[in-house]
Amino acid sequence: MSELKHATVGVTGMTCSACSSRVEKVLNKMDGVEAQVNLTTEKATVDYDPTTTSIHDITDRIEKVGYGIQMEKSELDVMGMTCAACSSRIEKVLNKQEGIKEATVNLTTENATVEYNPGLIDEKAIIDRIKKLGYDAKVKADKQEKQSQKEKELQKMKWKLIISAILSIPLLVTMLDHLLGISLPSIFMNPWFQFALATPIQFIIGWQFYDGAYKNLRNGGANMDVLVALGTSAAYFYSLYEGFKTIGNPGYDPHLYFETSAILITLILFGKYLETNAKSRTTAALSELLNLQAKQARVIRSGDEVMIPVEDVVVGDIMLVKPGEKMPVDGVVTKGRTSVDESMLTGESIPIEKDIGADVVGSTINKNGTIEMEATKVGKDTALASIVQAVEDAQGSKAPIQRLADIISGYFVPIVVGIAVLTFIIWITLVQPGNFEPALVASIAVLVIACPCALGLATPTSIMVGTGKAAETGILFKGGEHLERTHQLNAVILDKTGTITQGKPEVTNFTGDDETLQLLASAEKGSEHPLAEAIVAHATENEIELLDTDEFEAIPGHGIRAMISCKEIFVGTRKLMTDNNIDVINAEDNLKTYETDGKTAMLIAIDGIYRGIVAVADTIKDTAKEAIAELHDQGLEVLMLTGDNQLTADAIAKQVGIDRVFAQVLPEEKAEKVKEVQAQGKKVAMVGDGVNDAPALATADIGIAIGTGTEVAIEAADVTILGGELLLIPKAIKLSKATIKNIRQNLFWAFGYNTAGIPIAALGLLAPWIAGAAMALSSVSVVSNSLRLKRVKV
Repeated sequence: MSELKHATVGVTGMTCSACSSRVEKVLNKMDGVEAQVNLTTEKATVDYDPTTTSIHDITDRIEKVGYGIQMEKSELDVMGMTCAACSSRIEKVLNKQEGIKEATVNLTTENATVEYNPGLIDEKAIIDRIKKLGYDAKVKADKQEKQSQKEKELQKMKWKLIISAILSIPLLVTMLDHLLGISLPSIFMNPWFQFALATPIQFIIGWQFYDGAYKNLRNGGANMDVLVALGTSAAYFYSLYEGFKTIGNPGYDPHLYFETSAILITLILFGKYLETNAKSRTTAALSELLNLQAKQARVIRSGDEVMIPVEDVVVGDIMLVKPGEKMPVDGVVTKGRTSVDESMLTGESIPIEKDIGADVVGSTINKNGTIEMEATKVGKDTALASIVQAVEDAQGSKAPIQRLADIISGYFVPIVVGIAVLTFIIWITLVQPGNFEPALVASIAVLVIACPCALGLATPTSIMVGTGKAAETGILFKGGEHLERTHQLNAVILDKTGTITQGKPEVTNFTGDDETLQLLASAEKGSEHPLAEAIVAHATENEIELLDTDEFEAIPGHGIRAMISCKEIFVGTRKLMTDNNIDVINAEDNLKTYETDGKTAMLIAIDGIYRGIVAVADTIKDTAKEAIAELHDQGLEVLMLTGDNQLTADAIAKQVGIDRVFAQVLPEEKAEKVKEVQAQGKKVAMVGDGVNDAPALATADIGIAIGTGTEVAIEAADVTILGGELLLIPKAIKLSKATIKNIRQNLFWAFGYNTAGIPIAALGLLAPWIAGAAMALSSVSVVSNSLRLKRVKV
């Protein structure tokens, strides 16, 4: 038996000693495993024989028994990646590490997200493993620190490019002699003059390519650096060899390619500079979100106003917010009244009135009143922080369409090196037998035209710009895969309450006089029913003074009876009126009209005489009809789910133009209705308010939660619409289609460029410096095409 390995695994979901005993028993039945499970610490201490069992088998067995494995997630900044082969290599190596469940590396954001078992591996070990591969890594820096690092890096690239360009210009001039036969001063054609200019470019400015190539090859990988180092070294060392042949042989006319190696490096640095610059613009949406944050808060401590950084605010702090200032954090109004501009969250330009007890969201703007507020959510818990995190997670995630590009990038460089060697052999043996130079030039062109970077950038740059554009519009995609899948939808199911309607009943019709309204509202004041609240609100809006109620009685299923100022009031159904001998025959036509329109109509009688009707309904959102029409224009079937009776449901569906209705659906049946539509071969989006709709949101192909910013992290949803604006649903689908179209353009260009470019270079039809320029610009064109998404009208 080989030496046992020791591991500690965190186990979740154990509630009593029977649980821990069960896990322990199951583990000890495995071959070569000795385990002890501690319920208190929620840890399994395991000694196992690695020749018979792996830690993966052990964690799988724990999960099969019905418990979870405690995992931690780390976000790392990874420096030194130059192309998709780098990110693929790091990802592949990390995913093979014991204790790492999943690692994704994003070349565009230069981030690695690693989910790992803290009992088996820690952050330091993960960082060390990345460093062993020849890259640098550290725990994710805060936004400002990272931004300043990127600015320094860009500045360094700029200076390297300027120096390289200055040294390359005289070598570029020598091409006039090669291409056009223009005579130049003899110094320009001197091999040692060219050597003096090319050497700093090759080994000082271009050292990054050698360094990257060495680190990759040492670890059994290959990336773009390998191609550049091979191509430029071949040109440089062949020129050096030709230079040595002139020593003692002044009549020899050397064939120099110093300009090829120098200009290649300069062009590639230029391309990388443009690419890095463009990539920094793909995260502009995130920067704009971060800039919305309030920087300081005016906190009341010991009766004094103190200005402190917003990071120092704690839950429970009382803050003073003056007109024109931003709400520092999420909280509740404790004193004063104001209106708040919440457009940054909801897109709604009309300020929202806020009174004592009202919730306010951090970074929204206080318009016209001084208020005091109590902090309820601070730091990472605020709505804005949740939005930023959601956008970051989406930008860092991989869309399924990217997998193919990642696989190809992994094999790309070795294949290109193979093609370059084959090109050299074919040229020197078949095309121009024994002629070294054309063979060398053709193989260099093959090496430098191939571009794995364009493949690696095609998808993540589009996903980053697309999710950023969506966030600016008020749409939060949880990940790249949801952004990709949204364009496949052909059916949308809308929950009625709170989605199509306001979710708050309002008085739509009232046929009585002011005295009737006064007595009606005064009577309903004693009821807690939502319809009663709507009637009281209607009276308040009409500045009706409410009276004290002497008697109040709720009559279940029928209505209410009240006594006010010696007057008897009945409000309710036909049966309530009939039971109390009140004649309501004149109200029948109006009553039927209101009920057919899906409204709840109540009859009012005072002292035995019919006085009017009040009709209450959950009113339809202003933009519901327009949003549904837009969904129809996009070719989607629109359905509605509601617990209402068929008559009311059909009335609402008719008003907004909905195709099909599921009425009298209980909350627990909503997910079944989604499955019913899916069974018809439809790709279904479920749109709900995320409370009782959670199972249906999770069941649908795409779950869309209608949130108000504070509900941004609804777990079951794949997409969150901020502020409940229904027009954002067709916009989300349109944006998904635009992003996928953009990704396909990028992949077509990247694949097409490499497929066409490599054979053309192999045929000797491209000078190496033209091939290098094409390679440098291919990445830039992919990123520039992704940035076009910013201008898409949704």
